[in-house]
Amino acid sequence: MNSSVFAAPITFTVYSSLGVYNSALVVCIFVLYVSGLCINLFLILVICVESRLHRPMYILPVNLALSGVMGSSCVCPIIIKHLIADRKETSLAGCLSQVFFCNVYSCCIFCLLALMAYDRYISICKPLQYHSIMTPTKVKLMLTGVYFVLSSSSATQVYLTSSLTLCSHTVNKLLCDSLAIANLSCTHTPLISVFGMCCAVCFIVFPCFLVILSYVHIFIVTLKTSKESQRKALHTCTPHLVTFINFSAASFFGLIYNRVGHKVPEVFNVVIGINFFVIPPLLHPVIYGIKMQEIRQSVKKIMKEKITQFR
Repeated sequence: MNSSVFAAPITFTVYSSLGVYNSALVVCIFVLYVSGLCINLFLILVICVESRLHRPMYILPVNLALSGVMGSSCVCPIIIKHLIADRKETSLAGCLSQVFFCNVYSCCIFCLLALMAYDRYISICKPLQYHSIMTPTKVKLMLTGVYFVLSSSSATQVYLTSSLTLCSHTVNKLLCDSLAIANLSCTHTPLISVFGMCCAVCFIVFPCFLVILSYVHIFIVTLKTSKESQRKALHTCTPHLVTFINFSAASFFGLIYNRVGHKVPEVFNVVIGINFFVIPPLLHPVIYGIKMQEIRQSVKKIMKEKITQFR
């Protein structure tokens, strides 16, 4: 690792062009971040407290909520700090730490959505085998594998990026990403680009393919069933489908932000950059809380018990 690189901080130039929008952005990001944090932690608490929710189809949304908390927490406090502070800069070590957690967050959500699609596929297409296939132990092993592989790949990417010698230390973005740091390098290093592309294919494209494949099978199976069974299948799959579409759309705009952010107006640049880390973590627990009946019932039960205690 090139230790000399850590002497010079990374400066974010985009903040200086926001002007009168600074205060509004601070309030907006703070409210959205705290709201998302509270809603996610509340969903986690409800599922952890209610023993009847200790099942794979609820364990996976808990991990989705935890990933959302990680993603928003690695970005929002830093952005708020830069909007308030006079100096819009951070050390390269801090920048690389943000890259690590951002990479884990974005890939983890897609992997979790693939696992949730598989869970729905087994539940609808192989209902008699569901409890033997989707056991809590198997789900925990799959989750452990996902976290281990994602952490290892992200750590490798951060290590490769940290070995670069930088000729510039200014970034026209809200936050750090490996592509932005690689563009500051004195020499072009194709290894980092190739490794990043491989990670994107393995942890984003492939999980998306699995989600689509699962729903193709679900669609084929449900077409052969009664209208009532089709309605139940749709009700079961709706939270996951809405979550998948929401995060895929946010990821698409995030990709635009990474590739052509310097060509669009600064305010639009900022909105796209924030959206990926704020909106999905805020909406995902709301979607599951509204659409999944047992979660709604558990929330009502807990709220009723708390109200009764205070009387």
